[in-house]
Amino acid sequence: MRYAELRHPRRAVALVAGGVLAVGAGVGLVACASDGSGTSDRPAAAAASGPQVKVVDPYIPQPAKGGMAAGYLILQNDGGTPDRLVSVTTDIAPSATLHQTVDNRMQQVDGIDIPAHGKGVLGRGGAHIMFEDTTRTLKKGDTVDVTLTFEKSAPITLRVPVLGISERPGDAGATGGSSGSPASSDAATEGHAGHGG
Repeated sequence: MRYAELRHPRRAVALVAGGVLAVGAGVGLVACASDGSGTSDRPAAAAASGPQVKVVDPYIPQPAKGGMAAGYLILQNDGGTPDRLVSVTTDIAPSATLHQTVDNRMQQVDGIDIPAHGKGVLGRGGAHIMFEDTTRTLKKGDTVDVTLTFEKSAPITLRVPVLGISERPGDAGATGGSSGSPASSDAATEGHAGHGG
């Protein structure tokens, strides 16, 4: 009886020890597999899900009078994370502010939302950039350096052309390209009623 009592605990210990070794080996294999593939995919997945903002069809219409101008563009976000345009600077005005038109009245806002896989549109009758106290008279064919600052994305600097008061990007005779990028690029700009377009 004593032998049986001693033998069974040994067998139990052996079985438990064997089970621990098997489980440990399995955990090791899982850890190796996840370290080999999961870690390398994480940075790429994180980058792909972040905001990927580009500027499409920016333009400034030739102002009807000096001192003030409006800017329009589309902020296209191909990424999986929303972003926000928070400020604008330019070489032609000490003040460049963001506005939204509500009930036919302009209201200054602190940012323009850019949804994930969507667009933030600055256009006639809606959101737009106001260039106030411009340092020179803008005419069709001029270009304006504009830097857009975002909540998450890197700043984007554009060389934005001034179009005729009634022109829009893509019109015959309109100058400049149709998109912008983080590097300086030529792009087209549009007008706004009451601000030169």
